[in-house]
Amino acid sequence: MSRVLSLYLPFWATERLRRTPGSGAPGREVPLVLKGVERGKRIVTAVDDLALKMGVRPGMPVTKAQALYNDLFLMDADPVEDTRALERLAIWALRMSPIVAADAPDGLVIDTTGADHLHGGEANMLNTILQRLEETGLTAIGSLADTWGGAHALARFGGRFGGIIPAGETETTLLDLPIAALRLPEKLVDSLRTLGFDRIRDIAHQPRAPLILRFGPELGRRLDQAFGKDREPIEAAREPETISVQRVFAEPISADETIRRYTLKLLGQLCDALEVAGLGVRLADLLFHRVDNQIESVRIATARPVRDVKQLMRLVGDKFNAINPGFGIEIITLSATLAEPLEARQFASGLIGAETPEIGSLVDILSNRLGEKAIDRPCPAASDLPERSVQWVAPETEVKTPWSNDWKRPTRLLPRPETIEVMALLPDSPPRTFKWRGQRRRVVQADGPERVFGEWWKRDPELESVRDYFYLVDETGKRYWVFRDGDGEFDDTGKQGWYMHGLFA
Repeated sequence: MSRVLSLYLPFWATERLRRTPGSGAPGREVPLVLKGVERGKRIVTAVDDLALKMGVRPGMPVTKAQALYNDLFLMDADPVEDTRALERLAIWALRMSPIVAADAPDGLVIDTTGADHLHGGEANMLNTILQRLEETGLTAIGSLADTWGGAHALARFGGRFGGIIPAGETETTLLDLPIAALRLPEKLVDSLRTLGFDRIRDIAHQPRAPLILRFGPELGRRLDQAFGKDREPIEAAREPETISVQRVFAEPISADETIRRYTLKLLGQLCDALEVAGLGVRLADLLFHRVDNQIESVRIATARPVRDVKQLMRLVGDKFNAINPGFGIEIITLSATLAEPLEARQFASGLIGAETPEIGSLVDILSNRLGEKAIDRPCPAASDLPERSVQWVAPETEVKTPWSNDWKRPTRLLPRPETIEVMALLPDSPPRTFKWRGQRRRVVQADGPERVFGEWWKRDPELESVRDYFYLVDETGKRYWVFRDGDGEFDDTGKQGWYMHGLFA
């Protein structure tokens, strides 16, 4: 079943102006109102949140708005630029899903089918998008449903926070929303209200023929789209310079082998075009247009630029089982949604020497199966404290800080140091025995102390603090890494307690 996310940007026009350098728009502390001309009258076309709280509404005459509040900051509306900026925002949102489109005049629509698991589920995906929009200064309300019409209705008429409609419950949820939620012309909504139809449930189960005879086919079409009885395709946004290839079939195809064969051909064409442009793909979207106006999508991502057909086909092949051809596929489109420069390189031969092991293909396979953020690797960080000396980065991230081999380090570092009971001579002697997790152990070999000072430039309490680390071996041959919190003499340097911090293999 398809899933669709609708994003509603209630203050898009005013917030776009505030985000545009040199627009002359005031700060957020000043109410901003945009004006335009309709039928020879100056009216309010858009407002910000402050103006809305003061009672100013779109469609209100400008003179009335000024009467409500004298210090309104008026600017001319630019609906053409609003639409262009919305399309650019749709292209930005392609990082979340292969199918994103502008839902003019104040929203986006995203087909999230099969893409939510890459972002930790639907709730996490929705929260991530809303958070990123908020960080850029945009107010957004998001809703998820089985249909574009259902998600659109809930985002705009379902309250301040939108929500997620569980699969299969879209029709039931929409029944209590107002008629205007169906994306009907304002004149048609007024006519329905005149006849006493205020909510969707009032017309949902009415005989269709009289409604079509009186109001035309638009009302029935919007109802069917919202309830999922009529397909509503989403035309994915693409940048003009996006490298894309397409295959149109005279007769729809549905056999798995046929789909794979033509996908392989398209991958070859795409890689040839990328080679001419000196690029490699980082994000590729494969769209299968079915005869019933539904689109099946497959997205593959790579850790670094790639234009190897076999590697890309291996990534696509892992997701073929999720493709439902329905009654047949009539168009296949393959786009390099994100491409980066990739220079040709010479492969090492036996005379030149061994080539550096290539792990990019493995990383790509795991990332596409488990999710983009599921694969990390540890790298050294510039810190003397053990718990701060390791950082987790993306597999292909280049880290210049080398691992230090000056001192022994355990293969397993405990999540947090654990208290132990120790018998030792102060201040510098290693433990003779220690008790950890209820078991006492006798030390037969020891090395240390290795003194580690606190990072005083980060926190004041670390100004005088120190740790003395010891490498210990017990009578069974097991090896441990323990430390004393302090120098063994002065309380200012620590509490003088002993802790277990790591284990050696």
